[in-house]
Amino acid sequence: MKLKMKLGKAEIDEIIRKILTKEARERLGRLKLVKPEIVEQLKIYLVQLYKAGKIKEIIDDEKLKEILKKIS
Repeated sequence: MKLKMKLGKAEIDEIIRKILTKEARERLGRLKLVKPEIVEQLKIYLVQLYKAGKIKEIIDDEKLKEILKKIS
């Protein structure tokens, strides 16, 4: 949660918009309705990867599903 304190919600959301496709963002939105804590963890994880330069391509819905399986 330290990252969330350093980065504002707007900055986190901006990074998420850059790295996820529309479909992947929609999946996150639906998931947030039932598991908001997982979505927050996932956003922080993705932003950390982005900041570390480990995200080389846009994450689509299928890739997001793979990531969700790994962290849940």
